[in-house]
Amino acid sequence: MLRIRGSIGDWPVDLTLELDEGDWAQLGAQLQAVKPEVAAVASRPVNQDDAQWQAAKDLLRQAGQISGPELLEQLQGLTGSAAAGKRLLVRLRHCAEVKVVSGVDTPLYSWVQ
Repeated sequence: MLRIRGSIGDWPVDLTLELDEGDWAQLGAQLQAVKPEVAAVASRPVNQDDAQWQAAKDLLRQAGQISGPELLEQLQGLTGSAAAGKRLLVRLRHCAEVKVVSGVDTPLYSWVQ
């Protein structure tokens, strides 16, 4: 027997599943079939998002310090998308290796290592 409790949005969920030995064996076989896929995901090469993140950090590291609007412009050029550039800017803002201070008119992003 397997009991699942929680909620879906505002709706409470309390579900009990009764599985016999055959059901458990079938479920176990399905889980075994999924395991190789998990290993394949872990060993895949660096994806485009990781490459863009590394490039964004390298850009700031090389600049040393740069204004927010100028950094955003460069990130948009790097990614080819305004939305992706903004996501990288927010990610940089929260990165431990980056310090953001309020400038006179705009924030200044600095590499701290």
